[in-house]
Amino acid sequence: MVTTVSITAGHAVLETVIGFMGIAWSEKGLIRLCLPERSRETVERRLLRHGGVSSATAQPPWVLELIAAIKAYAAGEDIDFSAVPVDLDGVDDFRLAIYDAARKLSFGETTTYGELAKTAGHAGLARETGAALGSNPVPLVIPCHRILAAGGKIGGFSAPGGSITKEKMLAMEGVRVGPPPPAQVSFGF
Repeated sequence: MVTTVSITAGHAVLETVIGFMGIAWSEKGLIRLCLPERSRETVERRLLRHGGVSSATAQPPWVLELIAAIKAYAAGEDIDFSAVPVDLDGVDDFRLAIYDAARKLSFGETTTYGELAKTAGHAGLARETGAALGSNPVPLVIPCHRILAAGGKIGGFSAPGGSITKEKMLAMEGVRVGPPPPAQVSFGF
C-alpha cells in the first residue's frame, strides 16, 4: 500500500522583474519573505538560515497565488496582500499589534512610525515601532516599507539595499519621498 504525505510547509525562490525573491510557509501561513536580491543562491541561503523553514518545495494553491501576486507587484501592479495567511507564532503582542496596523495600509498609502504606533494602540512608541518593523519576517505582506520617519523622511529599512530599496518600493507604488525634484533651470530666454 502506498500512502501519500501532504507537504504543507516549504519554500520557493522566484524570479521577478526586480530580482530574485523568496518565500517560506508553514501549515498556518507565510513565515518568511525575502525582498529582491541579485541571485537565486543568495535568497535560498537567506531563507534556509532561519529556523522553521522547510526544504520542501511543493506549493499549495494559496502559495501559487501568492507567487503570482508577488510577481505582479514587482511588475508594478496594485496588489493587496492583506488576505495572505501569515504565521507569526512566537511574535509578542506588541509586534502583532504593529504588524496588524501596518497590514491595513493600502498600496501607495504611507504613515509615520509614530502614527502607526498610535493606530496600533501604542502611542508614543515610535522607536519601538521601528524596531518591531525592523524584525518583520514578511515584508511586503506586512508592508513595513510604507512606514516613514517623522516629517515624511524615508527612515530606516533592514532589507537588502536599505533605504534605497524602501524608496524604490514606494516609487513603484507612486509614492515620492524626499526633497522635491529641482525646478527647471531655465529656458534660456
